[in-house]
Amino acid sequence: MMVIDGYEVVIGLEVHAELSTKTKIFCSCPTTFGAEPNTHTCPICMGMPGTLPVLNEKVVEYAVKAGLATNCEIERNSKNDRKNYFYPDLPKAYQISQFDKPLCNNGYIEIEDDEGNKKKVRLLRIHIEEDAGKLNHDEFAGGSLVDLNRAGVPLIEIVSEPDLRSSGEADRYLKKLKSILEYIEVSDCKMQEGSLRADVNVSVRKVGDTKFGTRTEMKNMNSFKSITRAIEYEVKRQIDVLEDGGKVEQETLRWDDVSGKTFSMRDKEDAQDYRYFPDPDLVAINLSEEYIENIKNNLPELPESRKERYINEYNLSEKDANIITGSKYLSDLFEDASEVCGNRKAVNNWIISDISRILNEKELEPDQIPFKAEHLGHLVELIDKGTISSSIGKKVIEELFENPAEPEEIIKEKGWIQISDEGAIKEVVIKVLEENPNSVSDYKAGKDRALGFLVGQAMKLTKGKANPQMLNKMLKDELSK
Repeated sequence: MMVIDGYEVVIGLEVHAELSTKTKIFCSCPTTFGAEPNTHTCPICMGMPGTLPVLNEKVVEYAVKAGLATNCEIERNSKNDRKNYFYPDLPKAYQISQFDKPLCNNGYIEIEDDEGNKKKVRLLRIHIEEDAGKLNHDEFAGGSLVDLNRAGVPLIEIVSEPDLRSSGEADRYLKKLKSILEYIEVSDCKMQEGSLRADVNVSVRKVGDTKFGTRTEMKNMNSFKSITRAIEYEVKRQIDVLEDGGKVEQETLRWDDVSGKTFSMRDKEDAQDYRYFPDPDLVAINLSEEYIENIKNNLPELPESRKERYINEYNLSEKDANIITGSKYLSDLFEDASEVCGNRKAVNNWIISDISRILNEKELEPDQIPFKAEHLGHLVELIDKGTISSSIGKKVIEELFENPAEPEEIIKEKGWIQISDEGAIKEVVIKVLEENPNSVSDYKAGKDRALGFLVGQAMKLTKGKANPQMLNKMLKDELSK
């Protein structure tokens, strides 16, 4: 629990996940990302008068999958509602969503709190809705352009109860939710493309108070790092307001990542402001027990289950299993690369160490790894065969992030093939021993660290290409004479 200056932090999240359907929620327009503006549109998603929407059945199926994977109760009789508001990128001047009868209710996701204890974060609901279009602001021209490609793209909104008590808990919740959605393959969750975004509700209250404080909402955030920063800033801002004798206003805020501050956009709307009513153009959603049971029985392996399997069957540490199964993309990389080379331990080590490090340095998500699992598997094979050393393997991994190709092609092109010729290695060994008499004396005097230094010097001379096993043996043999 985050307590600052006697105040308790209260956080609730509304997460929008774009569903991985081929077509939009109420029409047959494609949902592919990155098309030219207004090329994936039709009279239905453009809100032309006289058009009639037809609900995409896959949207219902994916929403039910998400509900079952997050321990929700599935509503047998649901409906669509019109959420009325005016905005330039909303062509109908209303959004088709769900109000009082969402598809999924009363679920939960289990995370760890800041003390490492298991904690259930309750889910109020999961409902389906259509996305709005996109405004492209042109400050130079002094206006905005509307792109309706995204209008009608299917979303699920996952609304948590205000159970989160720190930015750390919010981060772990979002990452856990993201991994679940990836595993059940209802959303690609590519935050950099806006496929997963969160509205963050934050309030503070004095420790011991039972009544919630006034909340503010930060809209459409699509970066874990930004969400953490925004929560921590907004918490401090609200506390400062209250400590100065002021009042926190219920409002919608914009987070500016550059300045690291929140700015007011508008008053925060309540449900009544949207004038919800059932959409008269869409029939009710009635789900049979057989339909729900069939989806339940065909759910893929979830991250928790896969983590336990890695620990019990593959002898991975809990820490490593947590990291790898935290992303379906990393987990699939582990599974597929291991299938290629048969060395799970080595694949695990490469993912945990070098690959994770490079992802952090480059600020990339696992889904942005540019090379194939086969490339990693072949790299491990080359090391196991003695074609290259582990140190050269590190260079190959770096190269794979820049120019994905078969590792064998990379090492040939770069001249990184391991030196395993006894004569060549012996020449290096003799040279290193002659140039470092003090280290030779230290080793013979019982200082084992000296051997590591000599190995390092030999590796330096061969630019890391010497076979490390052969090198170590030859050095020891020569030093024992």
